[in-house]
Amino acid sequence: MFLTRLLSSVVLVLIALCTLILGGPLLAAVTFFIALVGYFELVRATGIHTKGKIGGLETVGFLGIMAYYAAMFFSGNAVLLCAVTVAVFMAGLGVYVITFPKYSSEKVMMSFFHFIYAPIMLSFLYMTRELQYGQYLVWLIFISSWGSDTCAYLVGICIGRKKIFPVLSPKKSLEGCIGGVAGAGLLAAAYGYFLVESVVESQTVTLILVFICIVGSVASQVGDLAASAIKRNHDIKDYGKLIPGHGGIMDRFDSVIVTAPMIYFLAVLLIW
Repeated sequence: MFLTRLLSSVVLVLIALCTLILGGPLLAAVTFFIALVGYFELVRATGIHTKGKIGGLETVGFLGIMAYYAAMFFSGNAVLLCAVTVAVFMAGLGVYVITFPKYSSEKVMMSFFHFIYAPIMLSFLYMTRELQYGQYLVWLIFISSWGSDTCAYLVGICIGRKKIFPVLSPKKSLEGCIGGVAGAGLLAAAYGYFLVESVVESQTVTLILVFICIVGSVASQVGDLAASAIKRNHDIKDYGKLIPGHGGIMDRFDSVIVTAPMIYFLAVLLIW
């Protein structure tokens, strides 16, 4: 199991390196694929999906994802992206009314929540890469998520004592959470000082990157716990089996999902 998980991690890192370095259409396509799979894992986990067929709410979701990513890639206009999001919401209401009482109001709301949760939140991965200095800023997403997660795990294993979420996540400790935040800050400091500082000539950015990654690390841990809470609410171990040793897309990208928009907005506000 450990070897399988390790090999999968290596493959994921290699894919991340290739797609983030090249950016553009490749990154948009990979993010689009992750968004589709993530959305499907969520609707399946929460009982919206019926095995063997795609229902009306799912159809709206999948078509909405396609429209949103097409608008993001070919236009990038914020008003158009908002319009697509509202259109998906209205289409979901239309399915609810036309097919009533097939879907409960809870499932209609969950379907739209899933559309926001995975596809839209993940789209900020691509949008961060498209910013000025985006080829450097996009790595902050993974420092704040995967880097923070690794640091939290190591600190938790070594000195973790106080369990702060015993029901939701029995293995998480206060020491591990603090270690994750501190580790993300230290990784960002090294990354900023050695790689980014010489590129952004208009301002000193290392301390800004440290701040961004500390905030991102906190968001990352909230995202991880939220995804775990959904699994516990619906009594499942993993969201899927796409990534051997890790589970599904939502199991591996649960922290990236919430870190991506956080890094994007902080970068836009703080990096000139």
